[in-house]
Amino acid sequence: MTKTIADLDTPTVLIDIDRVEANLRRAQAHAEKEGYALRPHTKTHKLPQFAKRAIELGAVGITVQKLGEAEVMADAGLTDIFLPYNIIGPLKLARLKALNGRITLSVTADSPDTVAGYAATFTADQPLTVLVECDSGGGRCGVQSGAQALALARQIIAAPGLRFGGLMTYPPLHGVAKSNAWLREAIALFDTAGIAVPRVSAGNSPDMWEPAEAPVTERRPGTYIYFDRFQVRKKVASLDDCALTVLATVVSRPTATRVVLDTGSKSLTSDLMGMDGYGLVMGTDLVVKALSEEHGVIEMPAASDWPRIGDRLRIIPNHACVVSNLFDSVTLISGDTVTGTLKVASRGRVD
Repeated sequence: MTKTIADLDTPTVLIDIDRVEANLRRAQAHAEKEGYALRPHTKTHKLPQFAKRAIELGAVGITVQKLGEAEVMADAGLTDIFLPYNIIGPLKLARLKALNGRITLSVTADSPDTVAGYAATFTADQPLTVLVECDSGGGRCGVQSGAQALALARQIIAAPGLRFGGLMTYPPLHGVAKSNAWLREAIALFDTAGIAVPRVSAGNSPDMWEPAEAPVTERRPGTYIYFDRFQVRKKVASLDDCALTVLATVVSRPTATRVVLDTGSKSLTSDLMGMDGYGLVMGTDLVVKALSEEHGVIEMPAASDWPRIGDRLRIIPNHACVVSNLFDSVTLISGDTVTGTLKVASRGRVD
């Protein structure tokens, strides 16, 4: 007997596989049209099956955020992984060395200390590819100037066990032009020094439809596979593109205007991201106005007898990536039909 959404318990995460496929194809087509390599970030879905599908469609490899995520993806058969993170300390460096022996791996560094750790761990017979992380306006990690980037690249090149892989940045939101200008100035210094920059990796989902301009050769969008309320607000996608929803049940109607769901901060992200409320009720203008750990509260604009206790609603979360890390598994759907269940393989791998 065919299983449908009506047969599911709540709260649960629903993944519309038709929308996922359309989102993956659209992004790959854009990359090919614009002439850059697509290396999607898997932190949004944490699912090897979707990572492999992106590669089948033309992605050059994948991006992960933590070493534990890279290990999970490698165990699942992914063979080209970019880990844009400073890997610090002997425990992690030993794991990184083991992983580098199994797959094509690249990492980043933004300090001489990080490079020194890599240099002390890796040898010429199995070198590690290291990109220099640049703060081109995002205000997170990264060297602060082109001169610092060049100095760090020279340190990488001088280490027998390391290979200079290029530059990496996470641009500020809607700051692609500013970021690219920063990168161009840095690369001019490399050109003067006679040092080739093999790869320039950038990108985020909110700016993924911006034209790809030199010097960027690779982009790493992640949320695009599902999209979410924030991406819709930024006009990157429509509500019809959103592939991830949280199925919730109405458990209380204390007043004629208050609706309480069985989805709180342990099911929906508490990220506001500059928006009103914590998620949008699919097919309506209603938002989840308040969260406690196990309750989500909707305040109706006027007294209403809908929805009733026991009714089920689908919530488009503000930030899909966080929701993926809250559930052990997700349910795949096509229309209202349940097509399968997937374990969220790298959930909780923050190490």
